[in-house]
Amino acid sequence: MNSILSLLQATQQASAGIRNLSGEQKSQLLNQLAVLIEESKALIMAENKKDLDLMDKADPKYDRLLLNENRIQSLADSLREVALLPDPTGQLLLEKHLDNGLTVKKVAVPMGVVGVIYESRPNVTIDVASLCLRSGNACVLKGGKEAYFSNQCLVSLIHQALEEAGIAKEVVLLLPTDRKFTEELLKATRFVDIIIPRGSDSLIQYVRQNSLIPTIETGAGVVHTYIEKTADLAMAKDIIVNARVSRPSVCNSLDCAIVDEAIINDFLPMLIEDFHKWNVEVYADAPAYAVLEKAGYEKLHEAQPEDFGKEWLDYKISVKTVHGIDEALTHIQQYSSRHSEAILTENEALANQFLSEVDAAAVYHNASTRFTDGGQFGLGAEIGISTQKLHARGPFALEKLVTEKWVVTGSGQVRW
Repeated sequence: MNSILSLLQATQQASAGIRNLSGEQKSQLLNQLAVLIEESKALIMAENKKDLDLMDKADPKYDRLLLNENRIQSLADSLREVALLPDPTGQLLLEKHLDNGLTVKKVAVPMGVVGVIYESRPNVTIDVASLCLRSGNACVLKGGKEAYFSNQCLVSLIHQALEEAGIAKEVVLLLPTDRKFTEELLKATRFVDIIIPRGSDSLIQYVRQNSLIPTIETGAGVVHTYIEKTADLAMAKDIIVNARVSRPSVCNSLDCAIVDEAIINDFLPMLIEDFHKWNVEVYADAPAYAVLEKAGYEKLHEAQPEDFGKEWLDYKISVKTVHGIDEALTHIQQYSSRHSEAILTENEALANQFLSEVDAAAVYHNASTRFTDGGQFGLGAEIGISTQKLHARGPFALEKLVTEKWVVTGSGQVRW
């Protein structure tokens, strides 16, 4: 294949088929797809294994790629959750009756054709398709080669559900994995209305620099948690461990623990047992290094400047020691990717200061940053976490996949 333009054109032409469905019809489509996925668990896992066999198990992306029975069931459950969400299209946003007799309405309508470029997470295939279909959008999927067999299998099930519903399968298009088609996609202004990159910072920056199509960033997560000196240390230990090890390869996982120097001798040794269990490598500044070295932690490194502001995506964490909240805020301002940031404290005034001053899509008080997720926020699913401020910020979910249309009704009015 030399060009994907004919494929993109077919998807644009087919988009009317999903745009004209009622909310109930779109919900039925997603529920049927959920049934197909449940019935095809063995097939999906077999195809996923083909991808897994080509990846080193030590690669942090391995966990992202894995589709086991529980995760496949979660995909089906997510489809049903999205099917229950209110249809964001067709909503009347504004209505005016003008003195000249015109009636002016502003209504929510689908974006049109949504292009999403992502890497080694096949669950994104279902998340994106479900949100686009529920909101009346066609979608163009550009997955990574690591998930080739998994994505092909999932899209074949989506196509089956579309055809059973009498809708052209071209409404959901999976592009070839060859990178040369990425550039062509980013220039296809006639056929694609919006591009959303989901993946590494290098992918996001490439799309920003090369796309002629409006882009919504779902940014990399350089995530911090500040443990203030009044924090409940037992609670803080559980939160820090959870935020780092529960799913280390996802964007809401913790990258840097910022610890008040008043508590480093008490708090840091509390992490050792769990960090040892999970083989967490710690990159600590001088004060934290001294405490952990004295406590006998082995997987310890002296932090270098480049170890701060890094999205680890692995069982690794940096530790920064600060004297009070102002130093913590300064460090976060310097290194944050504006994804998710947290403070652990019993001081309500400091908590409110942190929540007010930190510029991020999601801010937390006494909770793990791992909750930054469309499903966890009650949005059903997400395309990604937007770290920019125009159109959408935070979980980019169903209600953001619409734009506006002005509908004007008259009875022969003219304007000179």
